[in-house]
Amino acid sequence: MPELPEVEVVRRGLERWVAGRTVAGVEVLHPRAVRRHPAGGEDFAARLKGQRFEVARRRGKYLWLPLAETGTSVLGHLGMSGQLLVQPEDAPDEKHLRIRVRFDDSAGTELRFVDQRTFGGLSLHDQVADGADGLPDVIAHIARDPLDPAFDDAAFQAALRLRRTTIKRALLDQSLISGVGNIYADEALWRTKLHYDRPTATLTRPRSAELLGHVRDVMNAALDAGGTSFDSLYVNVNGESGYFDRSLDAYGREDEPCRRCGTPMRRRAWMNRSSYFCPRCQRPPRPTL
Repeated sequence: MPELPEVEVVRRGLERWVAGRTVAGVEVLHPRAVRRHPAGGEDFAARLKGQRFEVARRRGKYLWLPLAETGTSVLGHLGMSGQLLVQPEDAPDEKHLRIRVRFDDSAGTELRFVDQRTFGGLSLHDQVADGADGLPDVIAHIARDPLDPAFDDAAFQAALRLRRTTIKRALLDQSLISGVGNIYADEALWRTKLHYDRPTATLTRPRSAELLGHVRDVMNAALDAGGTSFDSLYVNVNGESGYFDRSLDAYGREDEPCRRCGTPMRRRAWMNRSSYFCPRCQRPPRPTL
């Protein structure tokens, strides 16, 4: 699934091409694309018509478009294969086009939601009452992400030591820190020389600060490369793929030499996923009796 850098690349595209535009009409072409909007496709389209999009926002992997002066936001779930594309109005429809949003201006482009596997979708939600960024109420429980200026490093480090869990599980806990998925967790742990099963209670404050710094570094590097694209499903609003997969140090590099010490990288099954690590640089914790 797309992680923070990929979603941020999409958000920046929406900020450039969609912010400030007013909706002229909406076509819902597949009911699953609005299944998180209980009132259905006709209601979704009717409520969006005539509304003006404000600047797209993001928290972790979650992306939304606040509607001006309505107290509601359009929340985008990209799922496994969802794409928000800005296309010329006369461009041929994509094979898996699910929702089309037309605008009342002369820019000549429209917003399309394309989703091959139909796990994603768009939905309308009320905004948190005291939120200044149009945060949808359904994701109010999601923690801030490490690229958010309001992220509290000290609170994260303290919470990390109190958790009775392992470090990779903590990094994927969206109530503790959002936006970090399997790929960037493995990358940050490799950079910090930490094994994914290291207990969080054993991390010193300097060590957890180092880890957080590497999480930020790897995400910023991925942003500079346009995100990580392992197949054609991960694209920005113009349909372009990211290139950070060419710079990965850990994820997907099973049996390849560690870029630091030359030891073959290993892959282990982990929580229905895979963890990639260097057995020399990232030694597993000693078993407790």
